[in-house]
Amino acid sequence: MHKIIQDFPPASRRLRLGFVGGGQGALIGEVHANGARLSNRWDIVAGALSSNPQRAKASGQAWMLDDDRIYSDYRDMAQKEAARADGIEAVSIVTPNHLHAPIAKAFMDVGIDIISDKPLTTTLKEAQSLANAQARAGVVFGVTYAYSAHVMVRQAQAMVRRGDLGDIRQIHVEYFQDWAMDLTDQGDDAPWRLDVAQNGPSFTVGDIGTHAEHLARFVSGLNVEAVRADFHVTGKPKALEDTAFMQLRFEGGVPGTLMVSQTMAGSQCGLRLRICGSKASLEWLQEQPEVLHLRVIGAPEQIISRGHDAGMIADTQRLLRMPRGHPEALTDAWANLYLELAVAIQARREGRELPQDLLAYPTIADGVEGMRFVEAAIASNATDAWVSCTQST
Repeated sequence: MHKIIQDFPPASRRLRLGFVGGGQGALIGEVHANGARLSNRWDIVAGALSSNPQRAKASGQAWMLDDDRIYSDYRDMAQKEAARADGIEAVSIVTPNHLHAPIAKAFMDVGIDIISDKPLTTTLKEAQSLANAQARAGVVFGVTYAYSAHVMVRQAQAMVRRGDLGDIRQIHVEYFQDWAMDLTDQGDDAPWRLDVAQNGPSFTVGDIGTHAEHLARFVSGLNVEAVRADFHVTGKPKALEDTAFMQLRFEGGVPGTLMVSQTMAGSQCGLRLRICGSKASLEWLQEQPEVLHLRVIGAPEQIISRGHDAGMIADTQRLLRMPRGHPEALTDAWANLYLELAVAIQARREGRELPQDLLAYPTIADGVEGMRFVEAAIASNATDAWVSCTQST
């Protein structure tokens, strides 16, 4: 019989969720929506899924939203949903990056909790302003670094905290894809991700480098203090980087590396984390998310598989959905993330305190740290020097 030390409080009903962005042709909107549905804690009831009225209507109908809750203007949606007795309690923001902050502010102003895609904003200054607005509003603000909600990532974090690796000595993270190999900003049909006005001043570091930085920080418990970055374009011509190689310095002087590319031929979603300590090292690969590789000095390699007991730390098991041999995947991580956010939002709205360390969803503070990292990496690449991640503005 497996043992759970703390479980999530039960829900008396599903919370009401709205979406801004994510309409027809947008992959990430469906990913968010499927995670919310699988969590069994949300009903998606409203959306401004596109700023184009026709596309917004078609997308809303495809999601089976009531016609009077299909919007094409997020400001209109915020005001009308806040005025309804059955209005949304949270909004998921899945738009191009430059819209994250104004949309979040519009909904926070009327007391609606926020679930935002990453990167948080396009600049650190804007991210800090958004964090100040969130503090004034007092709402829950989650940022969807969904890889951190994999059960085995939580297991790795718990093992590091327990001291299984000893003192942390090295941290290495990489994230390789190839989907942008032929992507270019030459021509009138350039994608928004290569438009600085919509995406921000970094392409790959902002897009997947923030995932890698957050994962390393989340599992190790150490913040990045400084970065030495080299940006490259190795795919078709573009003004923004599609590849970056970095040296990192974490708290306590712990050295590390971070490598990202969206033009690594043959790579799909190659996110890999290795943490080395004085006694052992851990390795996790996103494309093989069910297992952790534990390598203890002087002992055979151990493979810890997802499931109840048998090496799993008790508190990580609250996020398990299936027994061993019945695979879980990224959809389950998204569901775990939406589950934790629902628990936090329900508790805030009911005025309840939750047990310490029950939840570990990424917050707006993680989003700010991501933007601090991006701007430090950009500055380092421009100056060919180490740049502080604690003082960059």
